[in-house]
Amino acid sequence: MANDVTIHDDRAEGKGSLDTYVILFAVAVFAYIAGFLVPSGFFATPEGAALAPDQYRQAVGPASRMPLFGAGETMGFLNFLFEGLVSGDRNGATVGLMAFILIVGGAFGMIMRTGVIELALARAMQNREGGSGGIVPLLFVVFSLCGAVFGMSEEAIVFALIVVPAIVRMGYDSITGLLVTYVATQIGFATSWMNPFGVVIAQGIADVPALSGMEFRLFMWVGFTAFGAVFAWRYAGRVRENPVLSVAFPSDAIFRMASGPDNAVGAFGWRHGTLLSILLAGIVWVIWGVLARGYYLPEIATQFFAIGLACALFSTISRASSANANDFAEAFKEGAMQLAPAAIVVGIAKGVVILLGGDDPASPSILNTVLYHMSHATVGMADWAAAWIMYLLQSGLNFLVVSGSGQAALTMPLMTPLADLAGVTRQTAVLAFQLGDGLTNIICPASAALMGCLGAAKLDWLVWAKFIFKFQIWLTAFASLMMVTAVLVGYQ
Repeated sequence: MANDVTIHDDRAEGKGSLDTYVILFAVAVFAYIAGFLVPSGFFATPEGAALAPDQYRQAVGPASRMPLFGAGETMGFLNFLFEGLVSGDRNGATVGLMAFILIVGGAFGMIMRTGVIELALARAMQNREGGSGGIVPLLFVVFSLCGAVFGMSEEAIVFALIVVPAIVRMGYDSITGLLVTYVATQIGFATSWMNPFGVVIAQGIADVPALSGMEFRLFMWVGFTAFGAVFAWRYAGRVRENPVLSVAFPSDAIFRMASGPDNAVGAFGWRHGTLLSILLAGIVWVIWGVLARGYYLPEIATQFFAIGLACALFSTISRASSANANDFAEAFKEGAMQLAPAAIVVGIAKGVVILLGGDDPASPSILNTVLYHMSHATVGMADWAAAWIMYLLQSGLNFLVVSGSGQAALTMPLMTPLADLAGVTRQTAVLAFQLGDGLTNIICPASAALMGCLGAAKLDWLVWAKFIFKFQIWLTAFASLMMVTAVLVGYQ
C-alpha cells in the first residue's frame, strides 16, 4: 500500500539511504537554527484575494529566539514532535490524516488476508505456459488498477514472486514479469484518481477537497496505462520470438529450469467471486460518496473500514479462506502498524512547519520569507513553466525521500503556497507531487519496492536501469505534457 508503503517502512530501503525520520529530523534542526538567522514575514493579502509577491511584508523585530524546551504555551524545539502530532482536526492535517492512514491501512490488511487477490492471480497464471500474448497487457492493466485504487507498491514484491516464474515459463522473461507487476503498479500509483495513500494525503495537506479533480486523473490513468501495456506487450512479443535477445536471459535460467506451477492451488469458486464483488462494490461506493455526497477523510476512512470488515466477515462465515476472526483482527493490526511510520511522518513534518512559524500566510513566519524569495525564481515565468519546474523538483526529491507520505508531508506545505504565488492551482501542485513521487520509483535504487521486486526476479539494478531508462524518459515527457495541460485547462 503505497509508496506509502513507500509509506510502509522506509527502513527497508537499504543501508545506502537515510531513513525518512533521519532526514526529517535534520530538516527540523535546520528549521530551528533558521529561526535565529532568518527574519519572519507575512503576506498582507486582502480577504479573498490570491497571494502575490508584492504583498510580502517583513515582520518588525528580530528573528525568532525559540528555546530548546518549551513549557505551557511556550513552543520549544523539542516540542515540535508533540505539537505536530496533535495539530489540526478530524478533517485534515495532522490528526485527521493520521487517523485516516491507520484505519485504511488496517482495512487493506484485512482485505489482503482473505487471500482472494493472490488466488485469482495464481489461477489465472496456472497452466498458461502456451497461452496467448494477451495475458501481458491484461496483467498490466490489472496491476495498474491495483496501484491506482489500493496504492499498491511493496505488495508487488509478493506478486512478482508469483508472476515472474510463470511468465518466464510462458516463453517471456523476468523483465516482462516486472513490467506487468511493479512498473504497472507505479504507473497506476502515479496517475491514480483515488489512491488513499498519495492523492488523498496530498490533497488534505493542500486543503483541496478529497478525490477532487477525478476526471482529469482518470483520463491520465487510462493514457499512461495504455502506453505501458502496449510497451510491455510489444517487448514481450519480441522476447518470445527470440529469448536470447533479453538482457535477463542468463539470470532467467533459474526460472526456466524450475518445475511448473503448483497444482495444489485451490479452485477459484463462488465464494472468491463474491469477495471480489464486495471489494468492487465498495470501491464504487467510495467514488459515489465523494462525487454525490461530498464525503471527506472521516467518511472515506469509515467506508474503507466497512469494506475490509465486510470482506473479513464474509470470508469467515463462508470459509472462503482459512482465516478466522482472530486472524483478521491480527491482519488489521499488522496493516495499521505497517502504516504507523507514515502517520508519524505526517506529524513530524507538521512539527517542522510549526518550527518555521506555521503555514498561515497572514501570520509572521520563516516559511513565508522562504516562499517570498522562492517566488522570485518564477517571476516572469509562465504559469505552465512554473508548474513543470514543480514537477521536476518533486521528481528529484523522490530520490532523497522515497516515502510518498513523507514527501507529501514535507513538500506540500511549501508547494501549496508557492503554487498560489506562481498562479498555479493547488490541484496542479498536488498533480506535480503525484507524478514526481510515483514515476521515478520505477528506476530509483532507494525504493524498497523496486529492490524487492528485482530480488524476486533475480535481476541486478544496473541491468534493469539500462533497460528501463528510455521508457522512463518517455514517462517523464508524458508527465511534463500532463503538467502543461493541467495549467492550460485551469485544472481545479
